[in-house]
Amino acid sequence: MLGRSLLGLLLTALPLLTSAATSWKQVKLGGGGGFVPGIVFSTKTKGVAYARTDIGGLYKLNSDDSWTPLLDWAGNDKWHNWGVDALALDPTNSNKVYIAVGMYTNSWDPNNGSILASSDGGSTWTEYPLSFKVGGNMPGRTLFFGARSGNGLWKSTNSGATWTKVTNFPSTGTYVQDASNEYTADKVGLAFVTFDASSSSSGSATKRIFVGVANVNTTSIYYTEDGGSTWAAVPGQPTTNNLPHKGVISPSEGLLYVTFNNNAGPYDGTIGSIQKYNIAAKTWTDITPVSGSDLYFGFGGLAVDLQKPGTIMVAALNSWWPDGQIFRSTNSGASWSPLWSWASYPTMNRYYKYDVSLAPWIGVTATDDTKQIGWMMEALVIDPFDSNHWLYGTGLTIYGGHDLLQWDTTHNITLKSLADGIEETAVLGLISPPTGPQLLSAVGDVGGFSHSSLTTAPSTPFNTPLYGTTPDIDWAGQAPTNLVRIGSDASSTSRQVALSTNSGATWNEDYGAATGIAGGKVAISAAGDVVLWATSSNGVMVSRYTNAFTAVSSLPSSGVAIASDKVTDSTFYAASGNKFYVSTDFGVTFAAKSATLGSSSTANDITVNVKVTGDVWVSTDAGLYHTTNSGTSFTTITGFGATWSISTGAPKTTGGYPSVFVIGTYNSVVGVYRSDDQGSTWTRLDDAAHGFGSGSANVICGDQRTWGRVYVGTNGRGIFYGDESGSSTSTVSHIFT
Repeated sequence: MLGRSLLGLLLTALPLLTSAATSWKQVKLGGGGGFVPGIVFSTKTKGVAYARTDIGGLYKLNSDDSWTPLLDWAGNDKWHNWGVDALALDPTNSNKVYIAVGMYTNSWDPNNGSILASSDGGSTWTEYPLSFKVGGNMPGRTLFFGARSGNGLWKSTNSGATWTKVTNFPSTGTYVQDASNEYTADKVGLAFVTFDASSSSSGSATKRIFVGVANVNTTSIYYTEDGGSTWAAVPGQPTTNNLPHKGVISPSEGLLYVTFNNNAGPYDGTIGSIQKYNIAAKTWTDITPVSGSDLYFGFGGLAVDLQKPGTIMVAALNSWWPDGQIFRSTNSGASWSPLWSWASYPTMNRYYKYDVSLAPWIGVTATDDTKQIGWMMEALVIDPFDSNHWLYGTGLTIYGGHDLLQWDTTHNITLKSLADGIEETAVLGLISPPTGPQLLSAVGDVGGFSHSSLTTAPSTPFNTPLYGTTPDIDWAGQAPTNLVRIGSDASSTSRQVALSTNSGATWNEDYGAATGIAGGKVAISAAGDVVLWATSSNGVMVSRYTNAFTAVSSLPSSGVAIASDKVTDSTFYAASGNKFYVSTDFGVTFAAKSATLGSSSTANDITVNVKVTGDVWVSTDAGLYHTTNSGTSFTTITGFGATWSISTGAPKTTGGYPSVFVIGTYNSVVGVYRSDDQGSTWTRLDDAAHGFGSGSANVICGDQRTWGRVYVGTNGRGIFYGDESGSSTSTVSHIFT
């Protein structure tokens, strides 16, 4: 009897888990939204091209200029695969694609990198682990593979399945951007590996290979004439301000063109040069297009026109003011023409028409930043089959066009944003109020948007004030046209709290906020008259009627999750560690409840039943908790481990309990889950094709008007929305532990 009773205590039934066929689609921004450091055209097959991003995966070009994502299958255990650090195509088979993936080489990413290989144009992939880290989102963002972190040059002879270090390669790179900061303290390593196809006959291994190494003021370019058996420094190379970025062969000319910078980029660099190396004569020529006071930037992107020998283009990597710059030469660099020039300061001659019709908001962002042409321009290519077609990547989008040859005639081209399908934003917050736009987003680097349409790019980001990054956004439960959002720039003269009374159509600074305070999380009261702000570095603060924000001393100074009640104006909730707090005096003071959040050490998110005061859900590092009495007691939702973002949405039946959406770990599986019955049963919504990257970095939002619709904001692939498209089938029931 004792044995049976004890056994009974150990058996715990998990809530029923089902899976539902969910139709996932992208919320369209249409303009990329992040850094595109590499674009490669196939020289074998017309129209085949791929673009790699630093945190948003890999994309393939379509015939209509749009792009298809290829790594959306990467889920929580493969989130680092969205950092694509290198890209190569098989020159004899355009369906064979190789990428080096990994997000960071420092402690932020515990995973070693991998080589992903595809033989079907990116439809399927085979992953081959590496023994070291790869950093697609590290400084200096760039079969032989040149590695970071002093790991040197590696070689594969079996299509990437195994790799051997080239131990006789002379240098692994000594350049470190900034040793005082973990993010910038790593060795940049090797910058490029360029094959000279003319050095070997078809079907045999390439004998001549050039490798650029991140060294400054010393030898930085090496070559081999025997397929890597021996290596030597390229003779006569420049050794001043000579960190190489791109090395491109012009085969018909027998030239190697190289762009140099005095820093690794993609943000820095104050001087550089462009050099061409005559391979047969072994001579270098400086062909830098500007000098003196006009040379205040380094050089990054570099392209040759394979159809027109002697035609080359180069991009200024870091011309931060007044705009980026691109130069074009039709005589191997003897003379150049720019994409813009000064007419009479401050008037610029812009030799292009600017077309951002696919993503109108880009025009607002670029104009505010004074840089239409762009910044961080490491990728620049000319279609090897079409001299009119060109593309280049920036820190914001992909630009290009189909009338490039007009540069040489009328000196006026169409510069168009051509990033449709590339969604690379890091999404920090989402709301879906019951009125106004169906979705509003808080986004890193590009601010945030009112999405009046989910399938059409917004016309403008949030502005007046325009925040570069919007960490969070919230709506007032009883006055849902009233919104609050915050900015992240503590150094700005703009106050980093903004209010709207018309669903985000227009905004005004909250004059109760002091300058010098930024970031964190924000909540607005049910009536819209109180703002509670958990700042990044100044603790939790509160303001009513836009009066000056004051400190909330009854809450911890950091690590606090906050939310407003959507029914009662005076009520706010907070959580920190395993403690839950409630305020009933408009956020001025909070009292800790005696009931705790179990063994939690971190409270991640709070959401509420928008129709009932005191009905609150809390996600933590140790589980999911629910209270219906303002925290007097909590129910632990069985089956959940670490849970991160949580949200309620429209109920399945009129007047029913709201759906609850969670990104978290259920039965040790990280996924996107929904419950329609207060957590008694759960439905898994993500699938093999939609992994959404890092679960802990993502945000979730239920739609308040449409049952079952959920929005997932990712850390690198923008926003997805899902609608149930099929009946649920049981996949797990009554699992015992």
